Amino acid sequence: MIVVVGLGNPGKKFEKTRHNVGFEFLDYLKEKKGFSDWAMKNYFLAKISVGNILEKKVLLIKPQIFMNNSGKTAKRISGKLGVETENFWVIHDDTALEFGRIKMSKNHSSAGHKGVQSIIDKMGSKNFLRFRVGIGMPKGKNKKIFVLKKFNQREEKLLTAAKEKLILILEMALEQGIQRAMTECNKK
Repeated sequence: MIVVVGLGNPGKKFEKTRHNVGFEFLDYLKEKKGFSDWAMKNYFLAKISVGNILEKKVLLIKPQIFMNNSGKTAKRISGKLGVETENFWVIHDDTALEFGRIKMSKNHSSAGHKGVQSIIDKMGSKNFLRFRVGIGMPKGKNKKIFVLKKFNQREEKLLTAAKEKLILILEMALEQGIQRAMTECNKK
C-alpha cells in the first residue's frame, strides 16, 4: 500500500492558496482515478480517500490539522496501519521552484518546509518520497504572505497541466520504480 499525503491547511480560508497545493493535487487525483469520497477519520486527524492506481492500493490523505503538525497524521497512519516510511509519498509546495515545475526527492532534509519537517520529526526518518510542486515565489516577496495568496487564472491553467503530469509520474513510479520516475521527472 502507498500512502499519498497532500500538505495543506484545513478550512475555506486556505482553499486554492499556494500553500495548499498538496490538497489541490489530491482532489484532482481522486476525481481522475475514481477514488472513494473523502471521509473524515478523527483518529488520523485527516480526510482519507481510497482507490487503486495500476492495481496498487493507494490511500490519499489530507491532514485536517495545520500543516506544521502534519507529522501527527503521518505517525498515526504509520502506527495504526503498519505502513513503512518509504511507502509515504508527500506532495507539497516549494517556493524555490518555478511555478508548476515538479521535482521528486527522497531521503532529503526539509529545506525549511515546516510541514515536511513535522513529518521527519514525528516519523523519525526522512526516508519518504517527496513531490515538490513549484509555486514560483518572486525574489523580495514575504514568504508567509505569498504562500497564502490564491492562484490567479493563468496559474490555474499551469496548475492543471502540472496535475496531469503528476498523475503520469505517480503511475511511472508505481509501474517502473521510483528511481526511473525520479530521473524522468527531475530532468529539465
